[in-house]
Amino acid sequence: MIGSREEQVLKLIIEEYIKTAKPVGSSSICEILECSSATIRNEMAELEKLGYLEKTHISSGRVPSEKGYRYYVDNLMKPKDMTGEDMLKLQTIFHNNSLQTSDAINKCLEIISDMTNYTSVILGSSSSENKLRQVEILPLEDNNVVAIVITDKGHVEHKNLLISENISIEEIKTTTDLINKLLVGTPIDEVSEKLEFEIKPIIGKYVKQHEAIYNAFYNAFSEFATKNNMHFVGKTNILKQPEFNNVDKLKKIIEKFENKDIINNIKEEDNGINVYIGSENDFDDDVTIIKTKYDIGGENGTIAIVGPKRMEYDKVVALLEYLKSNIDT
Repeated sequence: MIGSREEQVLKLIIEEYIKTAKPVGSSSICEILECSSATIRNEMAELEKLGYLEKTHISSGRVPSEKGYRYYVDNLMKPKDMTGEDMLKLQTIFHNNSLQTSDAINKCLEIISDMTNYTSVILGSSSSENKLRQVEILPLEDNNVVAIVITDKGHVEHKNLLISENISIEEIKTTTDLINKLLVGTPIDEVSEKLEFEIKPIIGKYVKQHEAIYNAFYNAFSEFATKNNMHFVGKTNILKQPEFNNVDKLKKIIEKFENKDIINNIKEEDNGINVYIGSENDFDDDVTIIKTKYDIGGENGTIAIVGPKRMEYDKVVALLEYLKSNIDT
């Protein structure tokens, strides 16, 4: 455990480095703590010796180490009070009753990405975790119908289907009734297979134009099952961070953003707001990921904010705490 003066110095250095992305010298700390430059240099040297600070080759100033950031988050950092303006922006989304909760989360993270200049990731439930609860058909004009697929997790997916002129709406409704009767409770990623081998022969007994209708439903379910359960907001925000102005480093991060398996590993299992700094996360040693698990009516997923280790921890934690308090049921 470090002393109170060393804690003050460490906190000030980290918060200054977060703002400027430049190594911090003793002079700026002296002014705040009203100590001699020699005293602060001794404190900084001790913090470096203990592994909380690092010295760069281009300056006599110090930068936080991963260990320093961890100590700061665990012992010194307090969530930053949200401004009334920021809170109002998010409240406007939550009070919009026309939005489904999942859409509200997406829009809130768009706002949070704008506020922080970091990348937001939403990982929802995969199709294997959703079971078919109901299929509905809404007839439109010009031989168009909308197929509405509803899962037991409350996920709703719409799919426009173009139906041939010689297919009646009654035949479509008959097919829908058969699907609801025979496939309800089936995991979404198994529906297409069951539709092919078990339901198609049955549909053929009741519906003349069963082939065309079957193909339309098969395509709709296949698309739903393979639909990406990941949603990015502000993916290019990483370009704005000075830590990633190195082409090779930037290329590595972008490639990881495109790798679905790596992104899926971001999924959070623990409750609360959890901070993973550098080597603590499975994504990349040069970033911090702050994430939380959400639960909306039984459907759960992960919200994550990805940024440099020089992240505004106090601001991001406060924003996620506010978001989580408004979406968890």
